[in-house]
Amino acid sequence: MNARLPETSSIPERIAALRAAMTRAGVDAALVPSADPHLSEYLPRRWQGREWLSGFTGSVGTLVVTKDFAGVWVDSRYWVQAEQQLAGTGIELMKMMGGQQSAPHIDWLAQNVSAGGAVAVDGAVLGVASARALAEALNARDVALRTDLDLLDDVWQGRPSLPLEPVYEHVAPHADTSRAGKLDQVRRAMQEKGAQWHFISTLDDLAWLFNLRGADVNYNPVFVAHALIGPDDATLFVADGKVSEALVQSLAKDKVRVAPYAEAAAALAALPAKAALLVDPRRVTYGLLQAVSSAVKLVESVNPSTFFKSRKTAAEADHVRATMEHDGAALAEFFAWFEAALGHERITELTIDEKLSAARARRAGFKSLSFATIAGFNANGAMPHYRATPESHSVIEGDGLLLIDSGGQYLDGTTDITRVVPVGSPSAEQKRDFTLVLKGMMALSRAKFPRGIRSPMLDAIARAPIWEAGADYGHGTGHGVGYFLNVHEGPQVISHYAPAEPWTAMEEGMITSVEPGIYRPGKWGVRIENLVLNQRAETTGFGEFLSFETLTLCPIDTRCIDLALLRADEREWLNAYHQTVRVRVAPHVSGDALAWLEKRTQPI
Repeated sequence: MNARLPETSSIPERIAALRAAMTRAGVDAALVPSADPHLSEYLPRRWQGREWLSGFTGSVGTLVVTKDFAGVWVDSRYWVQAEQQLAGTGIELMKMMGGQQSAPHIDWLAQNVSAGGAVAVDGAVLGVASARALAEALNARDVALRTDLDLLDDVWQGRPSLPLEPVYEHVAPHADTSRAGKLDQVRRAMQEKGAQWHFISTLDDLAWLFNLRGADVNYNPVFVAHALIGPDDATLFVADGKVSEALVQSLAKDKVRVAPYAEAAAALAALPAKAALLVDPRRVTYGLLQAVSSAVKLVESVNPSTFFKSRKTAAEADHVRATMEHDGAALAEFFAWFEAALGHERITELTIDEKLSAARARRAGFKSLSFATIAGFNANGAMPHYRATPESHSVIEGDGLLLIDSGGQYLDGTTDITRVVPVGSPSAEQKRDFTLVLKGMMALSRAKFPRGIRSPMLDAIARAPIWEAGADYGHGTGHGVGYFLNVHEGPQVISHYAPAEPWTAMEEGMITSVEPGIYRPGKWGVRIENLVLNQRAETTGFGEFLSFETLTLCPIDTRCIDLALLRADEREWLNAYHQTVRVRVAPHVSGDALAWLEKRTQPI
């Protein structure tokens, strides 16, 4: 009999229940990735199995359980957090080192599961590329891979169902390209690749393609669905009750049919023999692709919509610029309050989140935060993905640095910004770290580069001033950002940890973060982040060149700068940036916020 455990159960009890389920199924190891059937970064509660089983709440991590071992693999962003949350659970922290090209949990399974054994993972949440790598490593050791088991269902009592938030249209003026126009773009790309059909599971691709938005995933205005694009029509597979009759009719005008979510596999199985199906092996799951007949030709390539949505139109860029002014105004209101209240009110890291979120919520077009606010004082700021909780947080008092990483979802743009501000008197060492990070951020923000350069290759520009001082940081320097979509999107990524694949090429219209950092574990952390837009710079005899337009509009606190470390040209860039911030944000604020803005944008 299955033994499902309630939310009140302990982590050791849950791991024990999973082991019992493994014994019943005849498998030697269970792999639980941080994934859903759409390979999302942020997961609907139904698929947060790794978190439920382990207690580790970070957004990325892989759990492996055997009869006598349990471990979670995480990268350096989560080492401190995972160590704290896994303490006393019997689950080991498995540290992934920067630059590893293989998946270390796969290597571990291949080495530690005996020949003739079996590893279970739910194929419905396992990416095709990951499944192939896992199967190859296990087969070489005569270990079977079972993808037909969902062991979570055997042990998780009250497991949440599919999210049921309604789907709604993203309309003009915020959406400037029609649904029909986007479908035409994708179909032309399908034809170029010799495919008549295209299956899409990634939620931000679907939201962009159909000009629809939802609220199924925290911080991301997306909805749970799949889509099958045909030569003349398309089918959107979504849970019953999420799409209103009026929206069904609107979609039908563009030859888009709405079908039940569970019918996606059957639709794939029904594709005609000798048809060519375009799929992205990194963005579709092994379980779904197993439904496709062997008589269907698979054309494997990045989803065309991934490229199209990354290149913002001129109208979208204008909307984002306006959104940045309002977001900057919200930040000005918040920081004016913070500086006035510091030392006079009890302020905690939780207060920072509350006050900043409220300031954004007062702005027109605001829909939600774009991720959970990170407010880390001193040692907490040294954890890049730290999150204060009612049970564990710091009071903002004394001397040091406060790191605030936050962002908002607006109808006409997505924001993401990190600022570090002084509390009391920062030390000379803290100022030095701040200035080195600022130099790295400015170096990349000012760069000019060939159009089409693979984005990971730009990473060293931001790191060079930090490397020169003998420091480094364990995360990437930049990620793509959506247009009222996911705060993290591809195909571009500025990180030497990422392979410089052809599809990571930098193109005009892309929005990317620039966010170098320095972290001193147990002491403090510094990260300074702006969003930038790829813009055309010039065409020479060597080809087209791009440069960055800085979009984010918020002062960088000059009280944290060691001015002796800045060159004249760096001071000039910073002063020009602050003048732009003052001119564009000032019309949207008044009173204390305006006074704060004018004070913090004075030239150095």
